[in-house]
Amino acid sequence: MGSGRDSADLEAILGAVVRAERRSTPGIEDMAAFHAAQVGDLSHRDVVGPLLPGGGASGLVSCRGTILAEWGDVDRPEMCFSVTKTVLSALAGVAFDRGLLPDVHAPVETTVDVPVRLGPELTWQHLLQQTSGWAGELWGKPADVDAQSLRDGGSAAYAEPGAEWAYNDVRVNLLALALTVLWRRPLDEVARTELFDPLGASTTWSWHGYRDSVVTVDGVELPVVSGGAHWGGGLWISTADLLSLGELFLARGSWHGTRLLSAEWIDASWWPCSANPDYGYLWWLNDRQRVFDAAPSSGRCARGCGNRHLVWVDPSRDLVVVSRWSDSVELLVRDISTAIPASPA
Repeated sequence: MGSGRDSADLEAILGAVVRAERRSTPGIEDMAAFHAAQVGDLSHRDVVGPLLPGGGASGLVSCRGTILAEWGDVDRPEMCFSVTKTVLSALAGVAFDRGLLPDVHAPVETTVDVPVRLGPELTWQHLLQQTSGWAGELWGKPADVDAQSLRDGGSAAYAEPGAEWAYNDVRVNLLALALTVLWRRPLDEVARTELFDPLGASTTWSWHGYRDSVVTVDGVELPVVSGGAHWGGGLWISTADLLSLGELFLARGSWHGTRLLSAEWIDASWWPCSANPDYGYLWWLNDRQRVFDAAPSSGRCARGCGNRHLVWVDPSRDLVVVSRWSDSVELLVRDISTAIPASPA
């Protein structure tokens, strides 16, 4: 088969892109008002991290290393919302590869000393798969007020670790706290030196926590970033830089001859969780076509803010799609996937 450009139906891809641009999410220029409408818990709606106004729809389509389509301002940093979670997973992977986290099945509290009670059964894998069932409080936000958990079929109350999957920003923030203590460095610094600088990313991205999210390590107070943007903060990064992250996972952790993540970690990240087969290590898996029913089952994705931010990776097509601030993004993924034939098995 020829290059991505030769084998793809470029006219169909262009049409899909034009339609995605027309579905630009309204209201994002006033992020405070837009964000307030997304938060379901009435008792803890106060935003404790910074917000960034949205700049409109943007995106990139890359197939076999060739850019097939681009729209909007792909160099403008945008809030990532829950796409941030996948970057946390990648940093856990780098720690695993470096021997800092030799066993994801180990209890977190025997690996690091964090200033909250975890319990001896709670492991790193539980945090990575969102099956921790942790019912504590971080930075003034109790886990049981996170309405996402209830909306997505889980419980925000305590559950035995591993017994139940629940999408919960407080519990993801617990992972960010644990990883900060594990690395003994702020995670934005770790992301810069271990991930984004080696990827050749721009210098425009930033990663934010909450106004009081800090932890003392070796007598030094370190900021702790948030793993999402339920209450503000999270990763702010451009579409172009997110494309590099998607292509790293497509290349199974190797970047122009340099290994940034092990293939073992990529496989673990994309292995279905027993409590939710549509989820891996903070990655969504479309194996059962329940993430996007009209998209290929070979796709994996990082997504946030109701799919308005998406990094779609399809190894069967050597395809990466990044979409920002476009509604009904599943239509974009469906149409682009239809226009690009899968490689022979």
